Amino acid sequence: MTDPCSLRIGSRGSQLALWQANHIADRLRARGHEVAIEIIRTTGDAMQHLTFAQVGVSMPKGMFTKEIEEALYDKRIDLAVHSLKDLPTALDEPFTLAAIPPRADPSDAFVSVNYESFASLPQGARIGTSSLRRQAQLRAQRGDLHYVEFRGNVDTRLRKLSEGEADAIILASAGLERLGRMEYLRERFSALILCPAAGQGALAIETRAGDTATIEALSFLDDVTTRFAVTAERATLAALGGGCQVPIGIHCQPTPEGFTITGVVASPDGHRMVRAALDHQLRADPVTLGQKLAARLLEQGAGKLLEMANP
Repeated sequence: MTDPCSLRIGSRGSQLALWQANHIADRLRARGHEVAIEIIRTTGDAMQHLTFAQVGVSMPKGMFTKEIEEALYDKRIDLAVHSLKDLPTALDEPFTLAAIPPRADPSDAFVSVNYESFASLPQGARIGTSSLRRQAQLRAQRGDLHYVEFRGNVDTRLRKLSEGEADAIILASAGLERLGRMEYLRERFSALILCPAAGQGALAIETRAGDTATIEALSFLDDVTTRFAVTAERATLAALGGGCQVPIGIHCQPTPEGFTITGVVASPDGHRMVRAALDHQLRADPVTLGQKLAARLLEQGAGKLLEMANP
């Protein structure tokens, strides 16, 4: 065990972000470290009142991390706790992912007050989600539904749902679990129906690359299996050139033989979709595994679908 030290965590101010930061803080305090949390407002937080149509589908790189990384670089904080799917696939040179804790459920959740499942929704029902990835894959299953813009933190979206602004919404299962907001969770989507975002359900602890003391203090939090899976997912996303608002789903999971990774690229309207999988890969290099999946998707025509999402 490393010697106790004083650590400052940077976090966004949403309820979920603070849950995540406090969760890591508690783990560190249990090891004898003194921990404080600093709330940092990011570009993405400032834009929560705008629709993606207003700010453009291609969102600013690092919109939920830029200001936190600036604080990290300036040594105002020692580490940052992120939802991994918010992080760009390539970190800037001064930073590193010091730890990736065990992943929570990576699936997307069907959340509704009045309907028990996605299949039970009547024709024309309103589905709230701002994610092009979710919209495109669900349109492929149910083109008869109306997909409406739905932004805000988890509590805001649940409030809008309860007020009748949509018949159902799609949220990450992990966020609902972490906040204990399971009352309207009706169904968890199979990755065969709705493939999750790269890194969904995983936390990422970012530090300065040269801060060996902090990296050592965080090492006990790192989970080898989770790190392999999300590294492969992020390598696929990087090779495809996709960001958080491109209709790409990637899911890597352990098997008795190694890992299985699945990827989906869809046209924004859901009319065309490419799916590929690599099964029973031994524990080799996760980046190579992800790049091989990307190559297979591109061979099947994923590039043309991505051009449709980024005209």
